[in-house]
Amino acid sequence: MLDPVVLAERLIDCESVTPATGAVFDCLAAMLEPLGFAIHRFVAGEAPDGPVENLFAIRQGPAGSRHFAFAGHLDVVPPGEGWTSGPFKAERRGELLYGRGAVDMKGSIASMVAAVADIPAEAGTLSFIITGDEEGPARFGTVPLIELIRELQAEPDLCLVGEPTSVHRLGDMVKIGRRGSVNMWITCMGAQGHVAYPHLADNPIPRLIALLAELDALVLDGGTDWFQPSNLEVTDLEVGNKATNVIPAEARARISIRFNDRHSGATLVAIVEEIARRHKGEVRAVISGESFITLPGAFSTIIADAVKAETGLDPELSTSGGTSDARFLRAVCPVVEFGLCNATMHKTDEAVAVEDLRVLQRIYTRIAISALS
Repeated sequence: MLDPVVLAERLIDCESVTPATGAVFDCLAAMLEPLGFAIHRFVAGEAPDGPVENLFAIRQGPAGSRHFAFAGHLDVVPPGEGWTSGPFKAERRGELLYGRGAVDMKGSIASMVAAVADIPAEAGTLSFIITGDEEGPARFGTVPLIELIRELQAEPDLCLVGEPTSVHRLGDMVKIGRRGSVNMWITCMGAQGHVAYPHLADNPIPRLIALLAELDALVLDGGTDWFQPSNLEVTDLEVGNKATNVIPAEARARISIRFNDRHSGATLVAIVEEIARRHKGEVRAVISGESFITLPGAFSTIIADAVKAETGLDPELSTSGGTSDARFLRAVCPVVEFGLCNATMHKTDEAVAVEDLRVLQRIYTRIAISALS
């Protein structure tokens, strides 16, 4: 039996700020190969968003058996300053294990590895879909991994992403879907001039302010059965005018929309573009992902039953929070997210309860065995 705490320590000790390559993937491969997994690794992309390393590991079961996949990421956000101990030197203090990635999500991956060690090969096909580009732009991670999986004709029947979904206690929340995300950069052009001669210039700032006010007043929807209302937020406003006596030629803003299944990224871009045109503004948009949901059914029941058996909790099925790589994987098979408590993810002194790693291992083992049945 493998100890997920020891495995998590090994992964944390590998510095892997996004985009991640190298040692942390060596470490994971060394854990999986002795368990009978065939390892496929490749590097994709170039700076500034790459290079990114990705890993697909598969252990084939009997012919015709079901295929269950664990998915996640080994890259982490930059640690920042002020850590009590080294962010890339795992340290146990009391009942907690500290280090960047302890929660998001090297700890979950360690529990996945320990979980499959307890599952016999004849139970079915198991795989790991692991990227080094979830915390970044996600251009060279899970999307090319899916291309590889399809080339290998190794699409899973079900997939569990180990994002830290729990809130107050391990097992209190499972994510069965996510809102979509789109970011837009808005520019209003004018004509530079002296503030004392406004008739000889064209100030773009009032137009941009009016444009943003109209966007801010939008009510996109009131929510749906499984999703909270879509929301639009202004996330940046910039002119960059250092002179006090100059009317600027350009004003810029950025907005972010998290949206439910009443919308698509394209329809929201069209709405913003129409409003921007009325104010002589231009829009550049990047759609990070569409909303999706894996409706409650057999898969969510498997997960809820496993959580109940190990924790006594009936998990809430939710679509709250940000995006994850599940937005890509849902094109391959039904996907659900479940993992550790998220209270310290991305924070200084990120930490996971040692016992939670071991309980999560047992939950993952139950899920995988049921999913393969």
